[in-house]
Amino acid sequence: MGLGKKTVEELDVKGKRVLVRCDFNVPMKEGVITNDNRIVAALPTIKKLIENGGKVILCSHLGKPKNGPEEKFSLAPVAVRLSELLGQNVVFANDDNVVGEQAKAAVAAMNDGDVVLLQNTRFRKEETKNLPEFSEELASLADCYVNDAFGSAHRAHCSTAGVTDYIKDTAVGYLMEKEIRYLGNAVNDPVRPFTAILGGAKVADKLNVISNLLEKVDTLIIGGGMAYTFLAAKGYEVGSSLVDNEKIDYCKEMMKKAEEKGVKLLLPVDTAVAASFPDPIDAPIDVKMVAADAMPAGMMGLDIGPETEKLFADAVKASKTVVWNGPMGVFENPTLAAGTLAVAKAMAESDATTVIGGGDSAAAVIQLGFADKMTHISTGGGASLEYLEGKELPGIACIQNA
Repeated sequence: MGLGKKTVEELDVKGKRVLVRCDFNVPMKEGVITNDNRIVAALPTIKKLIENGGKVILCSHLGKPKNGPEEKFSLAPVAVRLSELLGQNVVFANDDNVVGEQAKAAVAAMNDGDVVLLQNTRFRKEETKNLPEFSEELASLADCYVNDAFGSAHRAHCSTAGVTDYIKDTAVGYLMEKEIRYLGNAVNDPVRPFTAILGGAKVADKLNVISNLLEKVDTLIIGGGMAYTFLAAKGYEVGSSLVDNEKIDYCKEMMKKAEEKGVKLLLPVDTAVAASFPDPIDAPIDVKMVAADAMPAGMMGLDIGPETEKLFADAVKASKTVVWNGPMGVFENPTLAAGTLAVAKAMAESDATTVIGGGDSAAAVIQLGFADKMTHISTGGGASLEYLEGKELPGIACIQNA
């Protein structure tokens, strides 16, 4: 299945000004970048454009500035780190209004292969409202546009979508291409058997995802906090576990839908229970293993048990494509990380195409040391979930078709 979108490989940028939307929303502490993964991830696209003789103008948001410019959300430290990583000077245009005198002067002075970084796009209130005046100002700086920020692709903002109303020559960068190829195609055109694993706390967050995946998968595995609402829907005692009482009927419908579609729906067969939620989250905790249909009243389910680990791991081993979103238990606690660890290990040892759909499962896989064993780890949290729901993302939809 083709990508369907024009890629950075196919864009002729020699001598042209290229506006690139990156995801430089990096964690900072007192003006110091504490993790530069997102900057490193953007380098292949930036280097390709430099190599091809483009004038590379980078933009991104950082954090959530409330009322216009805030010094703590300045992208200045990103410009410094980018200069080090690229081995060339990245000019930082420090305009509070993003497209100001400094930006215009810096862009006017560019030679082919030069790089300029604009100030935080969210310093402009128009950005998140996708108002045309800011889109038009951003577009006035460039001849072509590349979107490489999948983590923001589910938002229709000026810098992720609106700008394409004024720049017609558009493409996706390498990161975005990888997300479409692995996350999009894994779901829409999977090599079968196709298994999806959903975890995390709430059923409510995953309503559309569950329903959409039941149309597409051969096996759907449900673990994490959301499993207890399904177990309650089966009529089991779930003690003081997290249950969304308003969604019990929905869970019954989904179990029925799975049956009608011939999809195997796997729920925990045993569970780790404790007297209460660990406080703090990583505090030592006493747990015992009980069958899923024999949970003691007053106890709380916090992870899948060893029988379930085996059941889920066997399903993974029998698959050719596996997509996973959401941990199996309270993985931040060493005692309650066993289920998440077992699933990560089964995926790491599998020959299948293994895709981690962002958010907490990405954090868990990285933390547990399995990152390099996965085919693809999505960079988007909300964006990956909406993609799994089958939604068209505005930041991808606006890019010209191949």
